[in-house]
Amino acid sequence: MTDDTVRPARAADVPAVRAVTDAAYRPYLERIEVVPQPMEADHTANVAQGKVFVTGDPVIGLVVVEARPDHLFLDSIAVHPDAHGRGVGGRLLRFVDAHARARGLTEVRLYTNALMWENRKIYPRYGYELVERRVDGPYDRIHYRRRLD
Repeated sequence: MTDDTVRPARAADVPAVRAVTDAAYRPYLERIEVVPQPMEADHTANVAQGKVFVTGDPVIGLVVVEARPDHLFLDSIAVHPDAHGRGVGGRLLRFVDAHARARGLTEVRLYTNALMWENRKIYPRYGYELVERRVDGPYDRIHYRRRLD
């Protein structure tokens, strides 16, 4: 696998999926004062269900997606901090678009914590538009969507 390939995660990737997710979301723990949901996800189940796609050898980034009837939900995107600035996040977001299109879906949806302001700057650059801000239990979330051509 070349460094820029995005492929379905395998059972053997679960430790790397957990490690990259934890490294990517750990900096937010203190800021948002609650454990980000991706850190508590059942990575083994998500991989077994075909929801996780990884890039890098070793794994440096991943997405967790779920096809819904009218859109693809981007549940999580994680890039290891050591790989920031190398285009990994953009590669993964382009993969998500292609993955949605391949399933005949014309929209990608996601949300991010309102206090993860870095993400709130990134998603609009990739064509995501703000839909709403909604509090879900302890999470103050900004919801986005991207309509695909």
